[in-house]
Amino acid sequence: MESFFSKNYRTPEWLTKKFSRRKLLKSAAGASAIIAAPTIALSKENYPSAYQTALNKLEWQTLDSVFNHLFPSSESGPSAKDIQATFYLYLLVHEQPTAQDEIDFIYRGVGWLNSYTQSKQQVNFIELSLEEKETTLRAISRSEAGKNWLNMMILNLYEAMLSPPAYGGNPDGIGWKWINHQAGFPLPPEGKRYFELPTRSITPMKKAQIIESKDLTVSHSTLLRQGSKKA
Repeated sequence: MESFFSKNYRTPEWLTKKFSRRKLLKSAAGASAIIAAPTIALSKENYPSAYQTALNKLEWQTLDSVFNHLFPSSESGPSAKDIQATFYLYLLVHEQPTAQDEIDFIYRGVGWLNSYTQSKQQVNFIELSLEEKETTLRAISRSEAGKNWLNMMILNLYEAMLSPPAYGGNPDGIGWKWINHQAGFPLPPEGKRYFELPTRSITPMKKAQIIESKDLTVSHSTLLRQGSKKA
């Protein structure tokens, strides 16, 4: 495949399963999110140097730009930047045990997106105006591959907003506060996230030994009958 518009593209099974989770996340976010309180205190961003270096590369600048366009700053709530969507995705790709097919699709989509804008406007996506970005994303959404790639980006936005902060997004629970959600307790700290827990092995049970038992009641009753003699 060389672009979003390849006629040979078919949605893979792993992506279909991933999108089934999106319905749950959308219901968790809920329509009430648009009326939640907009004033939330944010923690100071303190990203690792590897991530800061990644943001100097076109592929991550493009992903960051797409996130910021899909979930822009608003008076009604946090933005993609506020929920640290790009950092969440970076950890998903580089730290969590993410399937290689998913990682490859993310990067291929970036290449297809920039190839498309280069063919139309002779610049990369990050150099487009707000209106041009909107036109571009709507155009690629008309293809199956483009729609799937954008849906994946939206799913990652939901995950960044609703997952525990230890996974890179939702700093200080900003996403939970926005939708008035009370998170479970305790929250996983770094070092005890699901992919950092030791693997548990299940030892197969040995074949149970059958122990012969006696019915003591029956035995006792039989002895009484045998030993009792009436005068």
